[in-house]
Amino acid sequence: MSRKVLLVSSPQYLDKAELVLSACSHLSQHSITVLLEQEHIDSLNKLGVAVPSDVLSYDGSEVELAVVLGGDGSILRAAELLRGTKAPILGINAGHFGFMAEAESGSLISALDVVISKRYQVRDRLALEVVVTSQGNETYRSWALNEVTLEKSARERMLEVVIEVDSRPVSSFGCDGVLVATPTGSTAYAFSVGGPVIWPNVEALMMIPLSAHALFARPLVVGPQTQLAIEVLRRSSGAGVSGAMGEGLSTFRPVLELKFDRVANRSQWWFWKMNLLQIEL
Repeated sequence: MSRKVLLVSSPQYLDKAELVLSACSHLSQHSITVLLEQEHIDSLNKLGVAVPSDVLSYDGSEVELAVVLGGDGSILRAAELLRGTKAPILGINAGHFGFMAEAESGSLISALDVVISKRYQVRDRLALEVVVTSQGNETYRSWALNEVTLEKSARERMLEVVIEVDSRPVSSFGCDGVLVATPTGSTAYAFSVGGPVIWPNVEALMMIPLSAHALFARPLVVGPQTQLAIEVLRRSSGAGVSGAMGEGLSTFRPVLELKFDRVANRSQWWFWKMNLLQIEL
């Protein structure tokens, strides 16, 4: 059976395009079929870069793994593309932020050699399941690898919320929003607003108030079996927006409730990257 690797990147500039071509060439030399998203093939063509004839357009078919040449945004894109599969992701940093990457672009060939020889380990990462209900009716359901935010939609307004842990009210306050993050997301938005960095192998969820109007509104870290909930109270003066995994924003009016759980049976459809840390590149 031929080996197939999905290569995820955003080749908008020639330097990134050269990395993509180098990866394609090296993998093809070892009888591995490389697949690219059609929009990325089109981007390469617009740059005047000839895409090798043996590189195929990705059609959602099964692949062995994904190699990401980019930053954290590209890695999240790969996670969305491979959702529902067991294919792992290898991040090679070629972007602005590479907190989730295992190697730098200067070690591209060495990292690809690890893929070719299958000398890697696969590690799971915790993901979030998000359910939004309004007046008892489910209105939105999604998932997130890194974080979910609930924010006010109007600058001059404030959200009034109640925080719940396992269906028990914990605190109530006015705020600009509330952030719920996984360990993966602890180095992103959560880090910027003063949350703790949670090591990837720690199974935990984190909830952080955003600009809360309260004396005691601190980051809250709970175990992976805990259900977190945010209830937006009727007395909130404005609408809010929520977003997960870069899918865009959903606008709502009070009253509603957002519930967050770890993804059930994540090993069936959640996956993570190869561990290259023990390899001398």
